[in-house]
Amino acid sequence: MLCQCEMAVGELVETLGLAQPNVSKHLRTLGEADLVNVRIDGPRRHYRLRAERLRELEEWLAPYRRRWADRLDALERHLDQLDDPDHEEN
Repeated sequence: MLCQCEMAVGELVETLGLAQPNVSKHLRTLGEADLVNVRIDGPRRHYRLRAERLRELEEWLAPYRRRWADRLDALERHLDQLDDPDHEEN
């Protein structure tokens, strides 16, 4: 939701249907990871996702994602064979 627009904590609570302390805890964690910007407007805090930080994370994860994609595909094929009633064990 924060990818699309800036939102106040109360808006997030209402939209997500979560308790305010839970939303605040998640936002604090995102803030500590420098993944959101916070704008203070009187008693309200407005949050916006920092897309550039997610791009940095995506770049860091890319080699691992490529490495695991082949392994996960092989696992999927193996599991599909186990579900196949015509599959015979060697």
